[in-house]
Formats: sequence, C-alpha cells, structure tokens
Amino acid sequence: MNIADRRAAFRNLHESGCFVIPNPSNIGEAKRLETLGFKAIASSSAGAAWMLGKQDGELTCDEVLNHLRDLVEATELPVNADFENGFADAPDAAAANVTRAIATGVAGLSIEDWSGQAIYDLPLAVARLQAVRAAIDQSVTGTVLVGRAEGMLRGVESFEIVLRRLQAYADAGADCLFAPGVRDIGQIRELVAAVAPKPLNVIISRPGLSVAEVAAAGVRRVSTGGALAATVWAAFDAAARQLHDFGTIG
Repeated sequence: MNIADRRAAFRNLHESGCFVIPNPSNIGEAKRLETLGFKAIASSSAGAAWMLGKQDGELTCDEVLNHLRDLVEATELPVNADFENGFADAPDAAAANVTRAIATGVAGLSIEDWSGQAIYDLPLAVARLQAVRAAIDQSVTGTVLVGRAEGMLRGVESFEIVLRRLQAYADAGADCLFAPGVRDIGQIRELVAAVAPKPLNVIISRPGLSVAEVAAAGVRRVSTGGALAATVWAAFDAAARQLHDFGTIG
C-alpha cells in the first residue's frame, strides 16, 4: 500500500465504529503488530525516548522524525505520529515542523497543548492548531490532525476546562480529539458528545477499562500510549534483576 493509500485508509478508519491503534516503540514491535492484524499504529514519545536511553520529552525534533521515518518504512500500516507540541511554541514554527513530519509519510499526527513546562493559554493553543491545519491543507495529503488537551494528564486543569479546550480544538480544525488522563467512563461519554461528530481518541490505561466499554460509549479510536513499552521494560527489569540477584532467568 503506498503512502496516499495508507492516508486514505487511515481517514476511513475514523469515519465509523471503533478501532485500536497500538503504540510500538521500534521497528520490531511495529512489524509484530502488523502481523497480529492491527489496522494502524501510532508512535509513542515515551517508548521512542526509552529506546534511546532518554526520558519522555527529551527527544529532539530530528530524532523523532528519524523514528517516524523508520516506522513508516517498516510496515504498510498507516502511522500516526505522537508529535508532542510540534517542537516549537510559535504557531508558524510548529507548522514548519509538521510539514517535515508529513514528509516522513505519516498518515496522522497529534499536537499537544503542553509546552514541556506549562499548558498554552487557549488563544495560543488554538492559533497553533490553526497554523498546523493550514500546513496540512497546503500539503494536500489528507494527513489526520489530532488535537490533544493535556491538562488532566498533567494534573493542572479540571475536566470542564479540558472539555472546552477540545471543543475549541475541534473548531480550530482538528480531525480527531484526545484528552489523555481522562479515565472515567462518564467523562468519556461527555467528551464524545462534546466533540461530535468528530471522533474521540481514548487511551486504555485504567485497569478494567476495555475497548468494548469505550466503544459502547462512542469512542472511535483507542490507543495505548506508553503502556506497551512500559510492559516490555518491566519484564526486562524483572528478568535482569533475577539474573543479577540469583544467576537465573525465569
């Protein structure tokens, strides 16, 4: 499947129903997820950083672009980029970096309203998304834009504020909306209604919260964030600790 076909298929996945978009950290995981039959994958800023011995948020724009290029080349699945804040505060600079991301062949990308130190004021956050929207439209690629409200994940904003932010991001041109940190199924239903008819992405992060449950609430897209990477590293740490302490590997 060529890049244009992947982008078209990715947009179609958002039109109805609910699909799972897991977040691999590297080429090997991406290939395994494709073999399992997933329809799309998304990068993980945390997973990619851990693979390079860094913490989430420490990768440079060039490092992320190289990682995205690797994922796109490794599989025929559409790839959604976790593109953090666009690696710039100013709208035009973020849009320029998004243009570079589109050139890697990604089918979609998310833009956060978190600078790395604080949440952007709403007017700036909206202006940033509008600039990115214009860059995507100018590319004529149909790349999906995901608007992310980080306030609850960072513990600095209420649900009501995050809901209003997602509505503003939908109006600014985001194709899909996402508020990591929202785990209550009642709040998820409210977000679905607030941004409709645009699709909502939810992370499966709370124990007991299933794809079936969020799909029934109207969620269109389910991602895993850094959960797969965290699971892999936890298993690695446990095995290494057993090897160090007891000289065996269970």
